[in-house]
Amino acid sequence: MVNPGTGRTARGGPGRRAAGEPGAAFPIDRADLIAGLGRGLAVIESFDDEHPRQTPADVAARTGIPRTAARRHLLSLAHFGYAQTDGKQFWLAPRVLRLGQSYLGAARLPRLVQPFIQRLSMATGETVNVSVLDGHEVVYVARSNSPRLVSIGFHAGARAPAHVVTPGIVLLARLPDRALKRWAAEHEFATFTAHTLADRDAFVELVRGARRLDHWVMQGQLDAGLTGVAMPLVDRHGTCQAALGMTLQVAAWPREQIERQLVPALRETALTLLPLL
Repeated sequence: MVNPGTGRTARGGPGRRAAGEPGAAFPIDRADLIAGLGRGLAVIESFDDEHPRQTPADVAARTGIPRTAARRHLLSLAHFGYAQTDGKQFWLAPRVLRLGQSYLGAARLPRLVQPFIQRLSMATGETVNVSVLDGHEVVYVARSNSPRLVSIGFHAGARAPAHVVTPGIVLLARLPDRALKRWAAEHEFATFTAHTLADRDAFVELVRGARRLDHWVMQGQLDAGLTGVAMPLVDRHGTCQAALGMTLQVAAWPREQIERQLVPALRETALTLLPLL
């Protein structure tokens, strides 16, 4: 069930949003919120790969919004160009992409890191990504231009389940133990390969192990032929702002070579960015 106020799975009760939670730099009183905006965003987020076209009844079932209200939100989205309809079903229009592009164009982090990850990419011959944690997914917010004709890895704006990509482990390792356990209890541990770690308790122990290092290397969790390496981008106050990482072909990069060549290069870039974040 999607929370009509946030577009996220409903798990918490009413009250103030705590500082540090996604979307809030300081506590926000719910009396100041526009519920209709939250419901409209929930309607947009209800569309995905498995539900590309929906009726108002479908949206109501997925969001918890009353059917008549869901229909009005869908009609409003169609009126403003964010959705299209054949009179029965609705689907998102390309204009929705403007919402994500607004973040990539306005946020300071992607613009700040771009020249540094481009330099690192040229030095290593691999594509470099910067990503952040958004609930239960990792969102890739910056990517170097590929030094090769054919490159692998995630483009800016791509999302992936946090438990199967290395930046997810690195970012979750910065959470306090209580928050990590709550995250794992609420997460859907989907399996993508024979190596995917889908046991909650084992996953929590893995993340705890990552806390003891300044980087993490993980193979075959999302794709059996890929290895990921990542480390946190920490600001001068010690707060983790993002993860810096690479997605590599298993056949081209043995783990020992990653540790010997790529980890020091990633660490140097992270240290260079530290006073700038």
